[in-house]
Amino acid sequence: MFQDLSEKFARIFKELRGHGKVREGHIRTAMREVRRALLEADVNYKVVKSFVDHINERALGQKVLESLTPDQHIVKIVHEELVRVLGGKPVPFVLSGAPAGVMVVGLQGSGKTSFAAKLAVHLGKKGRKPLLVAADIYRPAAIDQLKILGDQINTPVYAPGAGMGVTEIIHGAVREAKRGLNDSIIVDTAGRLHIDTEMMAELSSIKEVLAPEEILLVLDSMTGQEAVAVAKSFLGEVDFTGVVLTKLDGDTRGGAALSVASITGKPIKFAGTGEKVGDLEPFFPDRMAGRILGMGDVLSLIDKAQETIDEKKAQELERKLRKETFSLEDFLDQLQRFKRMGPLDQLIGMIPGMKGLKVAASDVGEKELEKIEAIIRSMTIEERRSPNLIDGSRRRRIASGSGTSVQDVNRLLNQFQQMKKMMKRFTKLSKALPADFPQL
Repeated sequence: MFQDLSEKFARIFKELRGHGKVREGHIRTAMREVRRALLEADVNYKVVKSFVDHINERALGQKVLESLTPDQHIVKIVHEELVRVLGGKPVPFVLSGAPAGVMVVGLQGSGKTSFAAKLAVHLGKKGRKPLLVAADIYRPAAIDQLKILGDQINTPVYAPGAGMGVTEIIHGAVREAKRGLNDSIIVDTAGRLHIDTEMMAELSSIKEVLAPEEILLVLDSMTGQEAVAVAKSFLGEVDFTGVVLTKLDGDTRGGAALSVASITGKPIKFAGTGEKVGDLEPFFPDRMAGRILGMGDVLSLIDKAQETIDEKKAQELERKLRKETFSLEDFLDQLQRFKRMGPLDQLIGMIPGMKGLKVAASDVGEKELEKIEAIIRSMTIEERRSPNLIDGSRRRRIASGSGTSVQDVNRLLNQFQQMKKMMKRFTKLSKALPADFPQL
């Protein structure tokens, strides 16, 4: 997520820290690099200009230039301006009605149908009982996809009968929600390859019948500036309440995320971070700014951890880490729990100071977990509890017993040390978050 942009910012700030005294010329050079990095990330040029102008105005003040740590002041300013560009204060997604309507709108291929299912999972975790509505009468595949997703997440789907129009579908969905005691109605509307009059008229008719509390515009973050143009077009026709950015886990340059809130004035409410139905995060501008600047996102990591780790196990883990009795059996258990939280490389990116620790997402795949389990099961109890005892001959015996190679055993032991280091860091951070602004 924003890897290229994060690396460029890191290089810029490293260069600033390399000067004994930061002068006006150093700041102007740094801001030129910031401007170039943002433009290369496909951020809207008006947003870039406003962003850099604001930073220049604040960073060139005497308070910063005469500070003993001007580079930290500048990082703080950049962070604050990133938060502003990303929307400022987060706008929570809260439904109050019963049933409360949510319209999911966007172009075809933006990820609307998948997001509708992810939103149903999100609402289910909040104690609500959603009903998914397939309102795309033009693409049977979209209706079938929503039905399949509904089955996967155990959520009812209201699908249109033959010859039903969109307003008839919405009326039927409202009746079905009341009958089934569903307190949320998520309508997956039809998309088009481009915006047209027919599409907007249909959305207006759905809006009139449903009276939704939320209209969420789904944008493919990988399309960059095109996503911003789509958002502006929808804004002129449908007064959407928030934006959803999908595919933020992909090879995205970040332009859509860093442009759409500033250009439209509408908040980003969710970010899609993967293909699984649980890969959806509420959007917090301050947390995202921290990720972009390589400062991590401990709060989001804690949120994920609370969903998968119960309090007793967390206390036991903390005790083992403190006494340095964290074993390979504990390692296997934590890998399985971390897998439920999301790809390990993304989780590591949320921890301040751990950006340099590289772990491929494939390292925690199903096959890899099976291999890790086989290797650990081939060890003696003594070896599991004291991995330092595992010398060359023991590694060959373990590899032979588990049907793997010595290289696989070596890789596991290295991963164990990385996990141990990360868990120690996470335990400290979750107990006491720093009051001051985090340093790079």
